Amino acid sequence: MKSPTYFPIRAVAATAVFALSLATATAATTNVIFSFEEDEGEYADTDLETDSAGNIYGTTVLGGDFGGGTVFQLSPTPNGWVHTVLYSFTGGADGGEPYKGVTVDREGNLYGTAVTGGSGSCEGGCGVAYKLTNSGGAWTQTVIHAFTGGDDGSGPGARLTVDRSGNVYGMAPTGGAYGSGTIYKIRQVQGGAWTLRVIHAFTGGADGGTGSAGRMILRHGHLYGAATTGGTYGSGVVFELTPRGVGEWDFKTLYSFRGQPDGSFPYGALLFDASGNIYGTTYYGGANGIGAVYKLSRRPVGEWNENVLYSFQEGTDGNSPISNLVFDGAGNLYGTTSEGGLGSGTIFQLSPVGGGQWTETIVHLFQGPPDGAFAYNGMVVDRFGNFYGATVHGGDNDDGSIYKFTP
Repeated sequence: MKSPTYFPIRAVAATAVFALSLATATAATTNVIFSFEEDEGEYADTDLETDSAGNIYGTTVLGGDFGGGTVFQLSPTPNGWVHTVLYSFTGGADGGEPYKGVTVDREGNLYGTAVTGGSGSCEGGCGVAYKLTNSGGAWTQTVIHAFTGGDDGSGPGARLTVDRSGNVYGMAPTGGAYGSGTIYKIRQVQGGAWTLRVIHAFTGGADGGTGSAGRMILRHGHLYGAATTGGTYGSGVVFELTPRGVGEWDFKTLYSFRGQPDGSFPYGALLFDASGNIYGTTYYGGANGIGAVYKLSRRPVGEWNENVLYSFQEGTDGNSPISNLVFDGAGNLYGTTSEGGLGSGTIFQLSPVGGGQWTETIVHLFQGPPDGAFAYNGMVVDRFGNFYGATVHGGDNDDGSIYKFTP
């Protein structure tokens, strides 16, 4: 079951032919730490979030008490990980099908989106943005905005960004003034009510359209993100929003993807390095048309300079990445592919080798139950240096899994 908000994911046939060296793969370990089953949630199309205590938070699109998805917590104990459903969606006014996980604010509250439910004229509802508040171990859900499918957008599936003042930012892939999605800000006003303001309506032209599912990055007061379509060449953009005046923002396209052999369809979140360069993945494009990893570097004027660091090769190293990227302490990049490898996707490592060149190594081939399968998201690194990710299938019951990866 997939929301029409999201493009269909294809499963590819398994292959036993590998052209890449897997020499370093034995140095890494990947272990499933939790397997979902329907009453606990299923189809974990979720980025993960960790807190200072080492707890992991995420969402499942389906399952739970009412079949409308869940927000969950995994807590480390001496005897393993304990799974707790913090909230089960009904698919009604509270929302349904929560994609891409939650964001933890400074007080430990959780914020997320659900692509269906709520209100509006969309089939099944136009979706909601919500807040979960913990009081003495009991979690209470509040809908902070029910989308109408009008100028505010519809089908919100991207992770939310929360600033230090508690303002919430996100993207809706459809609806808006031009029908190509919106970027919005939700803030709490006097009396406790929440109000939404659209800070950019995508036109589907040079500014892009259909905001990506990756969480926008708030950096030095500016918002950075990607739109999966549109741009000068119709292959998506990376953008920057700069605040000006009260409630107004300036939108700037940092880079327009050109399509094969350049990247195309940037679906995951962005990653900044210490020098301000941006890294990400594209689902299509690259030399072989099945995805790429790219780097953007600032220019004094005009759009940023882009380099494709790696183009995926079908049937060998995985393909069709829709994940974010993460760095380890040595400067290596890690991400996942949604397909390829043995047929269920991969975890890959990119290592700099000098002269702007990078080499790719497959560090895990997802094999399906009881291993994970189909990683539609990247990984998060906790404060202890542990990597965690989710898969939409696999695990003991083939309903999805959470895994721990150790480089």
